[in-house]
Amino acid sequence: MSEPLLRMYISFAGMGALVISAVLIMLARHKLNGFFRILVSIIAYALLIIGGFIIFFIVFSGPTPE
Repeated sequence: MSEPLLRMYISFAGMGALVISAVLIMLARHKLNGFFRILVSIIAYALLIIGGFIIFFIVFSGPTPE
């Protein structure tokens, strides 16, 4: 697998983590209470941070050689 293709798949994983975190945050705020709300929020914010780091790394690492 070439490096540009691998970076594309990694960026898709980062975007997926951001989307999942947004859905989990909305779920925790509107539907859950108590311990589950805290647990889902922690997971969601962890995914948000991980997804943000992945996207940051992909964007600022520059173009790949052909």
